[in-house]
Amino acid sequence: MSAIRYELIHTCKQTGARYGKLHTPHGTYETPMFMPVGTLATVKTLSPEDLKEMGAGIILSNTYHLWLRPGDDLVKEAGGLHKFMNWDQGILTDSGGFQVFSLSDFRRIEEEGVHFRNHINGDKLFLSPEKAIQIENNLGADIIMSFDECPPIPATHEYVKDSIERTSRWAERGLEAHANPDTQALFGIVQGGEYLDLREQSAKDLMSLDFPGYSIGGLSVGEPKEIMYNVLAHLNPILPTNKPRYLMGVGSPDALIMGSMLGVDMFDCVLGTRIARNGTVMTSNGRVVIKNAKYARDFGPLDENCECYTCKNYSRAYIRHLVKCEETFGIRLTSYHNTYFLLNLMKQVREAIKNDRLGDFKEEFFAKYGLNDANSRGF
Repeated sequence: MSAIRYELIHTCKQTGARYGKLHTPHGTYETPMFMPVGTLATVKTLSPEDLKEMGAGIILSNTYHLWLRPGDDLVKEAGGLHKFMNWDQGILTDSGGFQVFSLSDFRRIEEEGVHFRNHINGDKLFLSPEKAIQIENNLGADIIMSFDECPPIPATHEYVKDSIERTSRWAERGLEAHANPDTQALFGIVQGGEYLDLREQSAKDLMSLDFPGYSIGGLSVGEPKEIMYNVLAHLNPILPTNKPRYLMGVGSPDALIMGSMLGVDMFDCVLGTRIARNGTVMTSNGRVVIKNAKYARDFGPLDENCECYTCKNYSRAYIRHLVKCEETFGIRLTSYHNTYFLLNLMKQVREAIKNDRLGDFKEEFFAKYGLNDANSRGF
């Protein structure tokens, strides 16, 4: 029996987007959904109470980083991530594969796994599919990821073909090593770079292993958005309709809407909290760089259409003052707002799907946000 179950409830007549519910051991969540990223078992500057207040459901933590600090054995001893971080709702952990390939200057890929160096102190480390799953089993998240290679874009067709075939073999090994299938759902990760034939091959290989859900990896790594949307459009009719689809590391407002239109159910990204720490906020009328001098005497909220804690209580002028002075509270307020903004955007997307008008909603949002289809349409 799988630890999770996806229930497809409605398909938008205008766009084909999916509205559904994801049933997990720690709650049921409406999809499409945005999942805030808590790399080190915390969403930077925000408390679990903040996240609940703004309607977050599933949050992410990072296998690689938690393996290094404080150690997956310590987290297991604490009762798993849910107890360790005092979060009684859903948690998803990635496999560490992306970090191995993006953070380490030195790495050597073998069939058995990957040799690489700790990005903190340079120690030699080794991660295999079995080791990654063991770490994730110790962390105890509701949804866990297979260990994969994330090939760069661009890369040759030959290289990516070899890579996805190895990733499929690693996925099968991880599935065999998985100790807690009744409480933790292991997803396969579809790779293939920009090559549609390899994306299809990867998807079909993984579908033959009957994972409870499928992730789409290796996108939003610097390639034009048109490539990402072409890949999603190609995979949409291939991936099973009765299982969740998770687009990894994607969370800009335009990509959340477009990804939903192309059949994606789950998204995550550090974008909102990362730009918040630089004083940039998302509003219904586009991005605002709160450090700019024109906001020094602006006593209105960050976004007059927003109902979040930050917008209800603090002015642009005050937040600008805090950010300019590098006060932590300023970053907390911008992080709260941006996370709320993305969660609320997905709430609006779900309503638009239920009302068969996501295409109309997209046009309205893009016009107000200052986006255009040249940046965002790829199909």
